[in-house]
Order: sequence, then structure tokens, then C-alpha cells
Amino acid sequence: MLTLRLDPQMEQNITNTAKKLGLTKSELIRRSIQEYLKKISRQTPWDLGSDLFGKYSSGRSDLSVRRKEIIKGKIKGKRANEKDIH
Repeated sequence: MLTLRLDPQMEQNITNTAKKLGLTKSELIRRSIQEYLKKISRQTPWDLGSDLFGKYSSGRSDLSVRRKEIIKGKIKGKRANEKDIH
């Protein structure tokens, strides 16, 4: 058995929702908890980070191998542009 305290507004929302669905408050809460537990147990690492993967993609497939060379090239390019400006 579990006892839980709710603020009056949440309890009223549960009461109203249970009446609309034709359920007892206990049944509504049981179903809600079951659904929530199913949802969080199904999340994979991909699900958790899917909105971040590829967000800043450069479109280059060689970054892990040539990262130092690429960075050096960018720095040289930036310095060359700075010399042109001055």
C-alpha cells in the first residue's frame, strides 16, 4: 500500500478526470503510473539524445581522422584573412 499527499488543485484535477473517464481515482492513478513506467523503461540512449544528434553536423565524414589537419587549416585561413584586413 502507498500513501501519497497531493495539493488540493492536483487532487481536484484527478477527481474531475476520473469522473470523466468513469474510473475511480485509485484506478486512474494506477493506470497513469503504469503508463509512465512503461514509457521511461522504453527509452534508449538514441531516444534520449535524438534531438541533439546531427544538430551541428558539418557533413564531413573524416572529422575524427583529420581533425588536427582541419583545425590547422582553419587557423591558417583565419590568420591569412586577418593579414588581408590590416
